[in-house]
Amino acid sequence: MEYQLQIERVIKTLKQDLPTLFQKDISYNIYTQDIYFQDPVNKFKYKFNYRIIFWTLRFHARLFFNQIYFDVHEISQSAEDTILAKWTVRGVLRVPWKAGVFFNGYSTYKLNRNGLIYEHIDTWDRKPGKILKQFFMKGGES
Repeated sequence: MEYQLQIERVIKTLKQDLPTLFQKDISYNIYTQDIYFQDPVNKFKYKFNYRIIFWTLRFHARLFFNQIYFDVHEISQSAEDTILAKWTVRGVLRVPWKAGVFFNGYSTYKLNRNGLIYEHIDTWDRKPGKILKQFFMKGGES
């Protein structure tokens, strides 16, 4: 029962944190010290590095984008020790041709016996190179 309450707390925290991750820092108290993170371009371990990746996302969002959004579609418990978050990243680059960036993905979070996230794996609907090509297209093209 206590474990399930902790999972609900983690889901609530993710629902609060993820939509604004490009604007403000997330809460780190739902993650283990040795959290493992992987997406199509990064792979690392430990909370210090995890904090850096979120700082880097905010920094690059402010530097390169006029608008950028992390749209959360659903966050749910998909197994006893797993939370799944489905999302979309969309934005307009700070370039004269107003290139748009758009891709969908999902995050798989694995929880330990204490209900803390020890693994975060992101999956994207397209390869990083395809996303990068969007930077050079006129706004509205995909």
